[in-house]
Amino acid sequence: MSFAISLQNVTKKFNDFVAVDNLNLTVNRGDIYGFLGPNGSGKSTTLRMIMGLISPTTGNISLFGTALSENRSEIMRKVGCIIEKPDFYTYLTAHENLKLFARAHQLHYTESQYQDLYQLVGLYKREQGKVKTFSHGMKQRLGLAQALLHNPEMIILDEPNTGLDPQGIIDLRKLIMQLNAERGMTVLFSSHILTEVQEICNHMIVINKGKTIAQGNVQQLISSESLHVNLEVVDRPRALAFIQQSPWVSKLQQEINKTEQVIHFQMAKDEIPLLVQQLSAHNIDILSIDYRNQLEEYFLKITHS
Repeated sequence: MSFAISLQNVTKKFNDFVAVDNLNLTVNRGDIYGFLGPNGSGKSTTLRMIMGLISPTTGNISLFGTALSENRSEIMRKVGCIIEKPDFYTYLTAHENLKLFARAHQLHYTESQYQDLYQLVGLYKREQGKVKTFSHGMKQRLGLAQALLHNPEMIILDEPNTGLDPQGIIDLRKLIMQLNAERGMTVLFSSHILTEVQEICNHMIVINKGKTIAQGNVQQLISSESLHVNLEVVDRPRALAFIQQSPWVSKLQQEINKTEQVIHFQMAKDEIPLLVQQLSAHNIDILSIDYRNQLEEYFLKITHS
């Protein structure tokens, strides 16, 4: 399968500050690829390098099999993006803004094609409103329309849900999935919210302080076959004594804080009820139990939640 994006050992420094540190990233054509990390993790810097807005200090970036440094203008004809907040002439209408953009890029749109685009992004019958009257969410929709105007093969969205209300978030999610399913469009989707990425992405990368923390297939990263389970009991020494003499000892994890009444395991989700049943049968009282998949565990560590 050919790559839409390939980053090889990419580093970006601003004086002595390392914003992106030896990053490797591959996005296949047709992926909805999640780019996850807390604010300040290096996501926006990486996206700006992918768009050719800034250059890497070291490393190589290729889009659609061509080095970005060789032919940026040709490559960018295949890419639509919203990086940070979209900018428009606020004293003009949404429709006038899009027509100016189309003219600047020598795109020939019929009125019917404009209306189809407004319908797609949720601006239908709002296109004659002046942009200065638009909410942030409406401006995001207009930004999407602008990004899609030249029918790109790939769109890059940097925190596109910022400022959207719950319905707007749902609408954007549906639109991304529709573009991917119906047009085969590749999507690189940046967010600092784990659930957004889990909802729609098939592959993802998690970065923090410019470094890769986790990367791979989303379903594997959120698998219920290897959960981090935290079991809080009334009498921890007694519970541990039982576990040490049982097959559950193989599921025990390194103790994080021995002063707490919590015992840590790594196990499959369907094993949890059996563990609880056996502890109860030995009169070991359980106060609480919670579990997280691998991805949640990574994310909690890097956000210190």
